[in-house]
Amino acid sequence: MKRLTIFFALLSLCFYAGAQSLPAEYEGQSCTSIMVGKQASTDGSVITSHTCDGRYRTWMSVEPAQNYGRNAVHTVRRGTMHTAYREDTTGVKVMGTIPQVQHTYAYLNTAYPCLNEKQLAIGETTFGGPSCLENPNGMFTIEELERVALQRCDNARDAIRLIGSLIKQYGYGDGGECITIADKHEVWQMEIMGEGPDKIGGIWAAQRVPDYHVAVSANIPRIGLLQRDNPEYFMCSDNIEKVAKKYKLWDGDGEFVFWRAFAPDYANGKNFREREFFIFNSLAPSMGFSMDMDELPFSIKPDQPVSATDVMALLRSTYEGTDMDMCRNIKTVVTRKDKNGKSYKDTIIAPNANPWMGSATQGSLNYLQPGTVDFKRTVSVAWCSYSFVAQLRDWLPDEVGGVCWVSVDNPGQSPRIPIFSGTTRLPKAFDLCGQKKYDENAVLWQYRKANKLATVSWQRTKDGMMDEVLKQERQAFAGMSDLEGNVKALKARENEDYNPAKPIANMLNSYTYNVYDNTSYAWKQLEKKYWQLFGMGF
Repeated sequence: MKRLTIFFALLSLCFYAGAQSLPAEYEGQSCTSIMVGKQASTDGSVITSHTCDGRYRTWMSVEPAQNYGRNAVHTVRRGTMHTAYREDTTGVKVMGTIPQVQHTYAYLNTAYPCLNEKQLAIGETTFGGPSCLENPNGMFTIEELERVALQRCDNARDAIRLIGSLIKQYGYGDGGECITIADKHEVWQMEIMGEGPDKIGGIWAAQRVPDYHVAVSANIPRIGLLQRDNPEYFMCSDNIEKVAKKYKLWDGDGEFVFWRAFAPDYANGKNFREREFFIFNSLAPSMGFSMDMDELPFSIKPDQPVSATDVMALLRSTYEGTDMDMCRNIKTVVTRKDKNGKSYKDTIIAPNANPWMGSATQGSLNYLQPGTVDFKRTVSVAWCSYSFVAQLRDWLPDEVGGVCWVSVDNPGQSPRIPIFSGTTRLPKAFDLCGQKKYDENAVLWQYRKANKLATVSWQRTKDGMMDEVLKQERQAFAGMSDLEGNVKALKARENEDYNPAKPIANMLNSYTYNVYDNTSYAWKQLEKKYWQLFGMGF
């Protein structure tokens, strides 16, 4: 224990200086999505979500609705997820064109486009799938399928059908992906792969989450038996079993289970790992789930209705207080005094222990004392670019009914900013990415500086930072009722002589800006506070 105490005194900076990285067995485990059916939510919202884990762009824009002529085409691109700003074409490749429709909807243009003006929202997680199914010559990557669906569809089922038809006609050129597609009535999980290197096409299955259930996608396919005779809850391509047999992913005997045929190696023959288990166990502890189980259900009924803030809390999860807590063995000894003033030694979690430590720090700790850190893939990770929780609400006008609660950087630390289906303009800080160079004007760096400083001595800073996260969250939600009422009142006045579109947009844009302004200011104050706190050293 003395060696570890000395180590912490000399090496505290290493807890944040190195980027958090995954052990080899976890490679490919990027992104988490939690879905909530409307009868499972506290207020009737349909919810989908996404942690965009990886070094993806953090600039965002609202792309306006457009009208097109008869012969217009839509250009399909690849590589837009790593650009520095909207007009940047570095590394972007044109894959081809498809016929354009006469009218496209406005949508929120994130690295993986996520929300449109009609309250259609899409989350994403990657599961890779068998490499033998990949065909890079397919025209569409997953983010471009999301883009076209948001431009052309106003409901989840049509989006699934459109994506399926685009894959069949133009080909899928990406690895195994899951998209969690929600509208104001229902939410679906759609899992997609290529059809093999000799075939332009793809395979896919989509399953609806029952209205009274929640579901999770965390980089492992989750769809089980194909239910082609149940169109109310299931859709899929007609070539799945044929492709699985062709590439010896299924022997043709017995029931065909989608996730079992296409699961990545890190799934270890199951349809879940830590994140699925933790989230389901948090929402339905009565079901007694165990990591030793062979399989988790596709979706579950939660013990209590789930709110948008519950989903936000789950996206902050690091398993603190459980046997999966990576900080639990990182200890130090401090001197305390009892009520009589007598000194005694107490063993505590080391102040600079944090759940996002880099691989170098983990390796050093385990070298000094084997078994100190048992890496677990937490829900929130330091390498997250941005995340969102989308609420879709059928009792409100689309403009304000769809709201995407966005954060940048680590979702375990950053506050959330509401961007609405009717938002037309984002704060200027969202114009710049911030991933490729430090730029204090970029939205990413409005929050990342305080977040990384807090991580240096997380056991000292986490309570204060979480207090600020929840304070900003409460303030943002507190104004929503008035905002929704004002939008409804303006919509009620709509007629041939009065179009409320502009005043509604101005109202929504202002709300988004005010929450951004409040949170970015608060994080600047945290940054100053931490520099003062650590002024004599870390």
